[in-house]
Amino acid sequence: MPKGKVDPANIPNDGLTTRQRRMLPVTAVNTGDGKGKSTAAFGMALRAWNQGMSIGVFQFVKSAKWRVGEEAVFRKLGELHDETGVGGPVEWHKMGEGWSWSRTKGTEDDHARNALDGWHEVARRLHEETHDFYVLDEFTYPMSWGWVPVEKVAETLRNRPGTQHVVITGRRAPQEIIDVADLVTKMEKIKHPMDQGRKGQKGIEW
Repeated sequence: MPKGKVDPANIPNDGLTTRQRRMLPVTAVNTGDGKGKSTAAFGMALRAWNQGMSIGVFQFVKSAKWRVGEEAVFRKLGELHDETGVGGPVEWHKMGEGWSWSRTKGTEDDHARNALDGWHEVARRLHEETHDFYVLDEFTYPMSWGWVPVEKVAETLRNRPGTQHVVITGRRAPQEIIDVADLVTKMEKIKHPMDQGRKGQKGIEW
């Protein structure tokens, strides 16, 4: 849709001005079987960083030892902000040993507890308005696996204070989260190199 254009038939009767409505926080969900869910979320985070917003990234499935390209870039952007004031501050956390507030080593049996600990930390930060922009990467999985209560997540997102933006990625997004979201995109896979037995490549998968 062109910049600044809205469908006049869908303007809500909420008593808000156009400017006030434009400043409302956004909950976005990138789901589906296609590639690009996290990539799109980090693209949004890059825009937010450029606007001086504080960025908080929480990866709920990727190993704490897996160094993805986006992480390296955003850590550099965080350093650039700390040194020059350009952009916004950045925090990057990964489940398990990667959670900076919980350094205990985990096993397969601990994944559910680690995911729940991560969500509790995110909920605390939302309550305290710690960041302006949150990426909850692959967060749909611990919800769909029953590790994190979907109802609590939906309630927290619905009632969070301020203008904090939240982007959630992962396949099989629960309907409760889709219902509370403002922006939902479903990535559909048409073709993928891995279908032809090709492994992930540098610059494409990481």
